[in-house]
Amino acid sequence: MKPAFSFPIRVYWEDTDAGGVVYHASYVRFLERARTEWLRAMGLGQQQLKDREDLVLVIRDMNLDFRKPARLDDELQASVELLERRPASLLFAQQITRGNQVLVGAKVRAACLVASSFKPRALPEWLLADTP
Repeated sequence: MKPAFSFPIRVYWEDTDAGGVVYHASYVRFLERARTEWLRAMGLGQQQLKDREDLVLVIRDMNLDFRKPARLDDELQASVELLERRPASLLFAQQITRGNQVLVGAKVRAACLVASSFKPRALPEWLLADTP
């Protein structure tokens, strides 16, 4: 199994509530950035998949476990690990950490759709073929 991909995140004012604590919806953006950069690190840009393959990956299901708060100016890491590749979806385990502390855990299922019609489609055989 490959080690989890990790992407650095800095908490900015726009990510927080009036008390300087990260607003819950900001974590969803952090997780999305990490998945996007995970794909990009493998040479798969989302715009490229849309333009060349008429394919988009959309979030079908997301389960978040909020454990500890992040605050303004924190340096975080958002990780991505592919747990499962089904014929038309991918299941990810993700974490947002600060140092050795897990702040948020997530399970995210992304479904594969035809970009021009938003109808389900199978993942192309070549896409992430060497994954679980």
